[in-house]
Amino acid sequence: MTPGTGLTAAQLTEKHRPTLDRALEAIRSREFWSPHPEHPKAYGEEAPERGRQAFDALRGRRFELPGQPGSGGWTATEVSPFGLEMGIEYPRADAAAVAELLPALRAGAPAWRAAGPELRAAVCLEILSRISARTHEFGLAVMHTSGQAFMMAFQAGGPHAQDRGLEAVAYAFAEQTRVPAAADWVKPQGKRDPLRMRKEFTPVGLGVALLIGCNTFPTWNGYPGFFASLATGNPVLVKPHPRAVLPLALTVRVAREVLQEAGFDPNLVALAAEAEGDGIAKDLAVRPEVRVIDFTGSSAFGQWLESHALQARVFTEKSGVNSVLIHSTDDYQGMLANLAFSLSLYSGQMCTTPQNLLIPADGIATDAGHRSYEEVVRDLGEAVGKLLGDDARAAALLGAIVSERVRERIESAPELGEVALATREVADPEFPGATVRTPVIVKLDAARPGSESAYLAECFGPVSFAVAVGSAEDGVALLRRVIREKGAMTVAAYTTSPEVERAVEEACFDEPAQLSLNLTGGVYVNQTAAFSDFHGSGGNPAANSALVDGAFVASRFRTVEVRRMAP
Repeated sequence: MTPGTGLTAAQLTEKHRPTLDRALEAIRSREFWSPHPEHPKAYGEEAPERGRQAFDALRGRRFELPGQPGSGGWTATEVSPFGLEMGIEYPRADAAAVAELLPALRAGAPAWRAAGPELRAAVCLEILSRISARTHEFGLAVMHTSGQAFMMAFQAGGPHAQDRGLEAVAYAFAEQTRVPAAADWVKPQGKRDPLRMRKEFTPVGLGVALLIGCNTFPTWNGYPGFFASLATGNPVLVKPHPRAVLPLALTVRVAREVLQEAGFDPNLVALAAEAEGDGIAKDLAVRPEVRVIDFTGSSAFGQWLESHALQARVFTEKSGVNSVLIHSTDDYQGMLANLAFSLSLYSGQMCTTPQNLLIPADGIATDAGHRSYEEVVRDLGEAVGKLLGDDARAAALLGAIVSERVRERIESAPELGEVALATREVADPEFPGATVRTPVIVKLDAARPGSESAYLAECFGPVSFAVAVGSAEDGVALLRRVIREKGAMTVAAYTTSPEVERAVEEACFDEPAQLSLNLTGGVYVNQTAAFSDFHGSGGNPAANSALVDGAFVASRFRTVEVRRMAP
C-alpha cells in the first residue's frame, strides 16, 4: 500500500497506464497531445494563491530532505533576477557528503530494477502527477531563479517540462519492452528430442545518473534526462545550477516522497547542491559510480564532459548559433511579427533563439513589393519596437536578464557593428529591482573581413545580427557552414522559392538540424512541442542528442539475458 495515494503497486500501475498508453500513441503519431493544462486557471481558483503561499513558505528557510545522507552543512546561492529575497538553504554536497550519497543511491537499485519497466513508469507518472498539481508553485520557483516572466515560467517550467518528462518515460517504456520479459526457445533436433530453453530478459540500468542542471530552463531541460534515467532503472543524483536550485530541489523532494510511499528506497533520487565556487560537477562526472550524465550549458564544459567522463554515457546540449535565411515571403507583416516575437521572448535567453538573420544584400521579394536589405532590417526593428512599446507588456514577454554576462553582451553589442535597433531599459511595474532590456539588432556584411568573428560566435541573450549576404545561395552556404562549425538547435527560412526551400532542406539534412519554414502565425522557431517536435538533432555540435527520441533513452540501460535448460 502506498500511503500518499492509498494505492497498491498494481493499483498505481492501473491508475497511470491510460496516460502511458496515450503518450505511447502520441510519440507514434506525432499529433498534438498534452495531459498538463497550459492555462493557470485550469488548476482551480485557489491554485494561484495556494502556489504563492507554498513558494513564500520556502523562502528564508532550510530546504529539508528527510533521510538523505550527508553532513556537508548548508548553502544558499540563489538570487532572484527580479530582486526578490530568496534565502533558501540547501544541504551542501561537499566531498564527505558525496562519499555518503553515492553508496546510498546504489543501495536501492536492485529493488528498483526488479520492479520492471511498467511499475517504474507508473511511479514516474505519479511523480509527474504530483508536480503538475503544484504547477503554480513550480512556476514561481522557475521564475525567480531563471528570470523568466511568470506566464513563460508557468508554462515552460510547468506543463511543457512535465510533457517532456512524460515523453521520456514513454520512450523509456517502449525501448525496454521491445524484447519480451521471457521466452521459451525450442530448437528441433530431428529424431532426437528438441533443445528447450527458458530465456529471461531484464532491462538493467547502467548505474548512477548525474543530472547537471542549467540556470535558464532547470525543469524543461532537466526533466527529460531525469525521467529517462529513472524510468530505465538508474538512481539519479541531481546537481542543480547554483542560481537555479529550487525547481530541481522541489522535484527531488516530490520524487523521494513518491518512491518511499511506493515501497522503494527514497535515496534512489538525491540532491547535490553546492556552494559558490565548489565546482563539484567535474569531480562527480568522473566518479566510477556515475554511468550516465545529462548536461545543458556551455560548449566548453560539455566538450570537457564528452572527453573526460569516459566511464559514462554523456548527453549534452551545448551552445550553438541559430540562423534564419530571409529570402522572400508572401506574408511580410506576418514574418516580421513572428521574428519580432522570437527575438524578444525571454530576452533571447533561449538556446533556440535566432541569432543570425541572413538577408540578401539586394533585398527580398514580398507580398508588399520588393524590400531592400535596409528596409527589412528597419521594418524588423520597428516590429520589435511595436511589440515592446508598452513597458508592462514588454516586461511580461522579456522577463529579466538572468546574469551579468548577458547584460555585458548587450552593452558591448555596438562594438560588433552598426546598431540597427538599440536596446532600452524597461521598467517592470511589479518588480522594480529587475534588469529588463529590449533586443539589439546589429548590421553586418558577410563580405566584410572580420565580421565573421561576430556572427560565428554564440552571443547568448537579446542580441541578433542582420547579416547581408550576396545571394540566397550564399546565404544557404553560410547557414550550412555555421551549422557544421558551430552547431544549431534551430534553423528557419522564409522563401517562396521551391528551389531555395529545397536547398535549405538539403543543408539541414547534410548537417542535421531541425528546420522551420515560413512561420508567420502563432508557432515560433524557438518553441517546440513535446510528443511531436524534436529539440535538437544530436547531429551537429550544438547537442549530441535529441529531446526526446529512442536514442536518448536506449543507451541508459542494457538488456541482460538469463537462460536455463528447460525440461
